[in-house]
Amino acid sequence: MPTSPLSTLTIRPLTVEDLARCADLSEDRDWPREEHKWGLLLAAGTGYGIDAPDGRGLAAACVVTRYGDSAETPELAAIGMVLVARRYARQGLGRRLMTSVCEELHPVPLTLHATPNGRPLYEELGFTAPGRAEMLVGAFRPVGDESTEGVRPAVAEDLRAVLELDREVFGTARTHMVARLPAFADHLLVAHDPDGRLIGYAAAWPNMHTHVVGPLIARDTATAKALVTALAARTDRPLRTDIDVRHEELRAWLADRGLDVVFSNAVMTRGIPDLPGDWTRRFAPLTVAAG
Repeated sequence: MPTSPLSTLTIRPLTVEDLARCADLSEDRDWPREEHKWGLLLAAGTGYGIDAPDGRGLAAACVVTRYGDSAETPELAAIGMVLVARRYARQGLGRRLMTSVCEELHPVPLTLHATPNGRPLYEELGFTAPGRAEMLVGAFRPVGDESTEGVRPAVAEDLRAVLELDREVFGTARTHMVARLPAFADHLLVAHDPDGRLIGYAAAWPNMHTHVVGPLIARDTATAKALVTALAARTDRPLRTDIDVRHEELRAWLADRGLDVVFSNAVMTRGIPDLPGDWTRRFAPLTVAAG
């Protein structure tokens, strides 16, 4: 059988110069352009792309975000924004791109959030699904006197404590992502207990017409509620967040306040049985594309 020309296309690194091409690719698949998010992922992670042979932008793309103390020897890598242009769909490009990325990263443990359409391919590549997250979107409506006690805007002096808490909860260092939050997010809040100990933090960053709440790290559900309430009071936009389904109380609380479940993703891993860290304090990722 003749070899498909698509199988010979080069997989190349993507940079911030490719941001518009990545956004165009998202739009081609009826995803929002999300240029703000693409900018973060391309700056803090490594993009991989295949140029379209017809000269019209990218045929396929994905982004890898590495975590740990060393970029050369990461402890975990998240794969996100796996996209194939509609006109090249179902021709093996997504499989080729994912296979190449997985081979390059081996033996680093991997994670990704999979849509129902993408999950079969990832399972063939050795991923399993130990968890699930639900995307909730809506205009937050406070019910009664929502407490925000102990919550305040983050300042520069909070960064060290935030990084330490994030590492403990996430399970490995993601300094290069968290340190970008003050510039990336419109709002970054911290929560302290009465003794002044940091017990949580959260960000709200702009994404199209919404503010995405993430990361959401908190000692308990009450702290998570206080952080979300305080963030909601600072924006007129609808909120969007991706909540680990094991946090049933928070999900029900958000639903009571106007956020509806619009999508569900499988949280998948390869090389590890589950995500590292402490899921009981990890309520929402920064973005599903980066874990």
